[in-house]
Amino acid sequence: MPHMQALLNTVLPVALVVLAGYLLGKRVPMDLTTLSRLTLYLLVPALIFDAMYRAEYSREGLLGLTLGFALTYGLLYLFIALAGRLLRLSPEAAKGLLVCALFPNSGNMGLSLVYFALGEEGLRRAVVYFILSSAVMFGLGPAFIRGGGLREGLLLTLRLPLFYALFLGLLLKAIGIALPFRLDEGVRLMGQAAIPVLLLTLGMQMAKTRFQVGAFEGVASGLRLLLAPLLAYGVGALLGLPRLEHQVLVLQSATPVAVNAFLMTQEFGGDAVRVARSVVVSTFLAFLTVPLVLYLVGVR
Repeated sequence: MPHMQALLNTVLPVALVVLAGYLLGKRVPMDLTTLSRLTLYLLVPALIFDAMYRAEYSREGLLGLTLGFALTYGLLYLFIALAGRLLRLSPEAAKGLLVCALFPNSGNMGLSLVYFALGEEGLRRAVVYFILSSAVMFGLGPAFIRGGGLREGLLLTLRLPLFYALFLGLLLKAIGIALPFRLDEGVRLMGQAAIPVLLLTLGMQMAKTRFQVGAFEGVASGLRLLLAPLLAYGVGALLGLPRLEHQVLVLQSATPVAVNAFLMTQEFGGDAVRVARSVVVSTFLAFLTVPLVLYLVGVR
C-alpha cells in the first residue's frame, strides 16, 4: 500500500540516524547542551524560515482547517490538564504529556503521509496544518515549557530566533519577495542540517540513560496517536468540514511526537529523557495506529 510505503520511507531513515547517534553516544563523550543550542538558535530557525518561505498551500478550506486545528488543540489541552489534576500528576509530568500531545510530527512524516494517501490537493491542505502547528510549537512552545507569567513568556518568545524565522518566512512568502544572490539556498542548506543533528542528539541523549518504556511513554504515545486523531475526527464532523479537509485534519493529528518536542524540553526545562523516549516509542507505534486512522477516514 502506498501510505505504508510512505510510513516506512519516513520512519526507517529516522531510526538509522537515531541509532547512529546512540552508538556514537555510547563510545564518545559529547556536549549535548552545545549541540542543542546550535540546533535551537541557528539550524531550526533556518529550517522553519525555509519551510515557510517555500510552502505551497491551498487557500481553499483554510478557514475550516484553522478552526478545526484550534478546536482539536484546545480540547486536547483541556483533556490533559484536567486528567493531570484528577490523577494528581506532578507539574513536570503533566507538562511533559502536554508537550508530547501538542507537538506532532506534522512536517516530514505528516506531509509525506498525506501526500501518499490523498495526493497533491491533500498535501496543499496539509501544509496549512503544518504552518499552524509550527506557529504553536515555535511561537508559544518555549514560553509554555519554561513557565512564568505572561510578560516573561512573551519576552522569552521575542528573544528567540524561532519566532522571527517563522514570521519572516511567512511574510516574504505572502508578499512574494525573492531573496537576491540565491541567499535562500544558503538558508536552506543550514536548515537541511537541523533534522539530522536533532536526531543524532536524540540518540546520544538516549545513550546516556537506560532505555525503558514505562507508563509515561505509553500514555504520551496514546494521547498523540489515538486521542488526538479521534478528537480531530469528532471536531471535523461537528464543523461539517468537507471530506478532504476532514481527512487532512485527522491524518495530521495522528502523527507521532515531533523530535522538536525533545529539543524544546532539553533547552527550556522538563523531562527531556522521557520525552526523547516518547518520540521513539510513538514513531514505531505509528506503524500500528496509522493504518487504523487511514481506515477511519476512508483511505483504503
